[in-house]
Formats: sequence, C-alpha cells, structure tokens
Amino acid sequence: MVWRLAFAGAPPFAATVLQALLASQHRVELVYTQPNRPAGRGRKPTPSAVRQAAEAAGIEVRTPTRVDGEAAALSRFDWLIVAAYGLLLPAGILNAPKHHCLNVHASLLPRWRGAAPVERAIMAGDTQTGVSIMRVEAELDAGPVYQRRTLPIDEDTTGTALTDALARLGGQALLEVLAKLPELAPTPQDHRVATYARKLAAADAAIDWHRPATAIARQVRALSGRLAAYTRLADDIRVRVWAARASSTEVEGPPGALRRQGESWLVACGEGALEPLTVQINRGKGTPQSLHSAINGYPNLLYPSVCFGADQEQSR
Repeated sequence: MVWRLAFAGAPPFAATVLQALLASQHRVELVYTQPNRPAGRGRKPTPSAVRQAAEAAGIEVRTPTRVDGEAAALSRFDWLIVAAYGLLLPAGILNAPKHHCLNVHASLLPRWRGAAPVERAIMAGDTQTGVSIMRVEAELDAGPVYQRRTLPIDEDTTGTALTDALARLGGQALLEVLAKLPELAPTPQDHRVATYARKLAAADAAIDWHRPATAIARQVRALSGRLAAYTRLADDIRVRVWAARASSTEVEGPPGALRRQGESWLVACGEGALEPLTVQINRGKGTPQSLHSAINGYPNLLYPSVCFGADQEQSR
C-alpha cells in the first residue's frame, strides 16, 4: 500500500524520520513545522531541520502557530505523521485525515510521555529505551501503540547520540507499521504506570554537587549537545561540563571542591567524585576544552581546593 501523507515535526529527530519517509514508496506532499527561530551567536532566524529537509525535497511547507484551521487541507491525506512537532493537535485535526494521525515518540510508552523522553531516561538511569509508534489522541502521548522498538542505554551514551539512534530506529519502525496498516490494530497503554518527561528547563542544567557522582555524570551525558550541565565559580563565572565520568574515589573537602588525584582532577560530590573531562568557561573565546587545558589556561580560576557551586564559599 502506498499512502498519501502529511507530516508535522521540527527538530533533527523529526527530520530523520521525514527522510525515511521520503526514501520510501510513500508520498509526503505537505509538511508542517515550527516558524523560524533565532539560533547561533547572531540569533539569526533559522528554519527548522524539518523545513530544510522538506524544502530540499520540493515539498510544500506550512508554519502555523495554531493548526486549528488545517482540517480541510489534511482531509486530502491518508495519514498525518507527527514527530516532535511541539504543538498539541485538537480533536478536529486528529480526525481530519482519512485514517488518523500517527506519532513517532522517543520512548517505550507509557514510560516517559512528554517533551524530553531521551534526556529523562538517561538522567533516571534507565538501561533501555526505544521508540513507540502510536495513534495520536487528545491526551498527551496516551494513545494506543502499534509498535515498540528497544535500544540499550550504555554507561557512555549521550543524549545527542541516543536521540540520533532513536530517530533512525523510529523511521524504520514507522515504515514497518505503515506497511501493515490499516489492518494492524494498536494496543492500549497501561495508564497506571505512565511517567512524564517534563520539558527541560534551565534549572535542569545546574549541577548540585551534593548529589551522587553517578547521578551528575548521567546529567552531563543527557544534556551534552543541548543545554549542557553547568556549575559556577565566584564572580558569576560559568563552567559548562560537556563530558565527565563518575569515580568511586572519595575526595577530601565539601561537595564541589576540586582536588588533584594523581594525574586526574576530581570534584567532590555527595557520594563519590566526578572527573570532568571537557569543560567550557565563559571567558576568552569560550570554546570547549579538556579540563587539563582549562586549568593550565585559567590557573587563577581553577586550582586545588577551589569550590564549584554558586551557593558555596569560594576559598583557596
């Protein structure tokens, strides 16, 4: 069966799913995405990854801030495929396509419904995640599921790498489901065990050194490539931590204290210690670099016994 499709999505995750559809026998003839957003140092309005992919393929793109008025346009299509679109679809839109709306969601529903399933899975210490192809319903990510595909979460998996892998897996799973529709019947979710992946906020990136080192290491991995976990020194100096690993070594000093242990630099945590590997300081060019390079370049900021954390006393 060759389906006539509309597509709604915005970030690179959705663009990867769209590319899988474009490489298939199905016909994507209309794409919805978010309006251009400021991006980069110059904050120049930039089209979404989905818009760029759609325009490169010569597909019509629409960027409404509300989709209420799109029912007539969608009635021409068999299915609306949704992937990380960022807008809730009202009932009139859900029922507009000839069949229904399908969503590619980056978790094993009903676990991690919501906006940040990849990051929340890593931060929670989940050992596996996956993608779910579901029928969209009015309640957020609560529709019945046609198919789930799993992926392991390794101890060094970052949010960026996992998102990319799930996008590829999601494209494959979506094509498998489309090949079996409309006969394939979805399975209702068990709402009693649902968990929610709330949208990431600036507070999620702030490192609390009183937490266990393993939890902080997961936070760093989950946010690497997006917000980036960060801590502060005196005078509002921000240090972003792009890569780190946990150590079971107990470091002398209060949580947040930087100490040298042999060839390594460790930061004391509530349990164990964190070894920052790649950091970025909002001084100079502000480029990411190894912690060793940062210590050599900013000896007045980074030295043994300095204490990270805005709420902690800074002392030598």
